[in-house]
Amino acid sequence: MNKNTFQTVKLAKGEMNIYDFGDVKLHAYKTNDFIDDEVFIVEKNGKAVIIESPCFFDNNNELTEYLENIEVEGILIAYHGAGATFLPDVPKYATQNAVLYSKNGGGKALIDNFTNAFGKIFDSSVHEITNVIEAGKVTIGGIDFIIKQTNDAFDVEIPEINAIYTHMLGHDCHSIVAGADHADAMTAELRSYIEKGYDLILTSHYTPEDLKDAQTKIDYLENLKKIAAGAASAEEFKAQVVKQYPQYSGQNYLDMTVVFFFS
Repeated sequence: MNKNTFQTVKLAKGEMNIYDFGDVKLHAYKTNDFIDDEVFIVEKNGKAVIIESPCFFDNNNELTEYLENIEVEGILIAYHGAGATFLPDVPKYATQNAVLYSKNGGGKALIDNFTNAFGKIFDSSVHEITNVIEAGKVTIGGIDFIIKQTNDAFDVEIPEINAIYTHMLGHDCHSIVAGADHADAMTAELRSYIEKGYDLILTSHYTPEDLKDAQTKIDYLENLKKIAAGAASAEEFKAQVVKQYPQYSGQNYLDMTVVFFFS
């Protein structure tokens, strides 16, 4: 599946890009919210499973309206625990560490920060998980998913469409890289995607990407380590990265990366 082969449905705020795999459709909801959220709906035989939740009230309403003729069997809540007014009666699935991440860990800190930044338009309520799941195969709505636990939460493999969902990739934007060891771990994970030959890589803050994008990110991470090793200060490190990647978005992520490398 080519990442650019989709049908687009324009909505009032966001847009839906629909990938047709035959028996299965992937609806990739681009929210156009302040943090560029993406939400994914995997549909088969009129039933659907959602991966992640929108977290601004207007997006909650817009996506609910879009789904009115689709029977939603469950929502996988991994890294984005906020937005609990969205489909409150639908079963919510998460690993135990994802539950802790959203209620007490790094996810909770992000929710607090977003609440302070965006105020009443942001749905800070946290989804109550009805079904705690473990790593391995889980079937929801007749669709198989492979749950891969991560340090914070979990990634999701979708075998029927040969896709993987993870939190972040972004081939032309900066990422939060917590030092050289973290860069190596990210690189190893991306190389595993290439080895497995996924057609699409789905992430929470970017439109669907492919294996060329994964290689681009690997090259970026390797170069980031080289720049850091040759820099005498945080200021020099950041200046060199900006110089070499002038078109990259996510400057706030780069700022955090600088702190990790030069704390």
